[in-house]
Amino acid sequence: MFHYHGRPVLRGLHKAQTTKNVTVALLLCAASVVIGKVLYVNPKMQKYENHYRNYDAEAAFERMKEAGYMQSVPPGGKIC
Repeated sequence: MFHYHGRPVLRGLHKAQTTKNVTVALLLCAASVVIGKVLYVNPKMQKYENHYRNYDAEAAFERMKEAGYMQSVPPGGKIC
């Protein structure tokens, strides 16, 4: 049957719900920041570190020069 548990608590209801909602929103926001950093930013930083650890700028310049990408240096030309 129907059980009566007393009157509903309406005093301070708005404040209680707002406090709860803001707390949940802040926790979800913090969790999404941590998850984004761990799953996206850290692997991306690791890839950049690996790339620039083995990157040879002179070899890249020579490849671009020989392929004709340099407007100021013709393919096979000398650098002044």
